[in-house]
Amino acid sequence: MNERYDKSTALLVVDVQNDFADPDGTLYVRDAESVIDVANAEIEAARSAGAMVVYTQDWHPPVTPHFAKDGGIWPVHCVHDTWGAELHPRLKVVHDERIRVGVGGEDGYSAFTVADPVTRDTEPTALDSMLRERGIERVVVLGLATDYCVRATALDAVALGYDTTLVVDGARPVELEPGDGQRAIDEMSAAGVALV
Repeated sequence: MNERYDKSTALLVVDVQNDFADPDGTLYVRDAESVIDVANAEIEAARSAGAMVVYTQDWHPPVTPHFAKDGGIWPVHCVHDTWGAELHPRLKVVHDERIRVGVGGEDGYSAFTVADPVTRDTEPTALDSMLRERGIERVVVLGLATDYCVRATALDAVALGYDTTLVVDGARPVELEPGDGQRAIDEMSAAGVALV
């Protein structure tokens, strides 16, 4: 497995948080538990090869246009400093980096960019500059959910010039519409994301 990782590679562990990964979470992703086992093996491989590990977290305020109660499409989830927003307790957390998305009520699914919920103007998160400071050229992406945050993060990574790989077994979809997960994988592949 180690051939995926070296010192110029970062593993992006996307949103493996209680609200998505625990059956009691408010936006539980079916079969998310199996993602944790894959993620832990990848984290181990990345660390042993000297690769960087970055954990992303949805980190919303209690009121945001992202939530259905405030005009969005999603149930309330991953409100900052709650159980639902915490990384899943079975996930191996090493002391590398974290990127929290949606902190100021911004919208968007990518770990690289956030959007103003009203104007839709986008701005970068700290992720791209963090990776470039470390000399990262390749990223490996896994986590939750395939058809939203994983997809958007992988597509942004390719657009920013990173050699990008998706660990297919390490992601699961929400599937608001049946087939969304496979459509997202196809879209990522067409954009140049390698599938393993």
